[in-house]
Amino acid sequence: MRVVSLLPSATEMLAHIGGAHLLVGRSHECDTPPSVAGLPVLTAQNTHWQPGRSAEVDRAVSAAVGAHQALYRLDTDLLRALRPDVILTQDLCDVCSIDLAAVKRAAAAMDPRPKVVSLNAATYESVLDDLLRVGEAVGLERQAREALLGLRQRFFAAADHVNAFTQPVPTLFLEWIDPPFVGGHWNAQLVERAGGANLLNPTRPMVGAGAGAGGQMAHRVAGKSIRVTPEAIAEARPEAVVVCPCGLSLADVRREADGVLRGRSWWEGLPAVRAGRVALVDGNQMFNRPGPRLVDAYEFLVGWLNGRPDLIPAGFPWSPLSVR
Repeated sequence: MRVVSLLPSATEMLAHIGGAHLLVGRSHECDTPPSVAGLPVLTAQNTHWQPGRSAEVDRAVSAAVGAHQALYRLDTDLLRALRPDVILTQDLCDVCSIDLAAVKRAAAAMDPRPKVVSLNAATYESVLDDLLRVGEAVGLERQAREALLGLRQRFFAAADHVNAFTQPVPTLFLEWIDPPFVGGHWNAQLVERAGGANLLNPTRPMVGAGAGAGGQMAHRVAGKSIRVTPEAIAEARPEAVVVCPCGLSLADVRREADGVLRGRSWWEGLPAVRAGRVALVDGNQMFNRPGPRLVDAYEFLVGWLNGRPDLIPAGFPWSPLSVR
């Protein structure tokens, strides 16, 4: 079995079920586990910006999308040379990685044609389902089921520390800084299941949830992240803020928080900022990758929101924003 992964979360899934040795190629963003660093790289960015600058990234991406330009390119010659049996990719976000149509066109021109597995998780449960799909695609079904059970056990063990009879903590989850975007999809679910209220983009009962719409958290889903205004954030008055921009390292997040958020009247007036309840998180590694480390992210949220630092995984890439 020869596998190419064009998606960082798929690479992590494959490694989590013991299939890292099957990889013969990766995307330019696949960096976990470290053993993939030496593999051939099949994708590259078409747009360029100064790394870690959220406003500059937003302008570059918006301009490319407005001009109908592809954000990434695929090395089809290298893909053919690698002769993969399976290609792991996605069709959820064109901003995050190579688009599915480009992958399918490349696969259709190959002989034999590889199987294209597109992962499109929008909920926490569908992320777990994707783990099973990856296992099935590469012949590691048993290992995937065992890995899934381990992740579920950790998730429910953390959930036991959430008091369902207390008021949810009004929480702002910033998935982008400039302009501000509030997280959705699985991140909204994780915030609410950890004891928070995901302000400005809450979950809602899924269609067909019926009587399960109340207590069954899996029946509550959210849409994509949404752009919000500073005025809306100020009016929402969050008591806890998680700053976790997609694709930014923890060092980038610290710099952006200092340069973009600090000193703004709408920001400094937030109850969470005044109380020192702002968490800066590595958005390149945590929360924004729909893979096995979402359980680490959930354990962090439960520990941080509920005053249980002992529940936060060792080495979790975060830091508090100091009060000035």
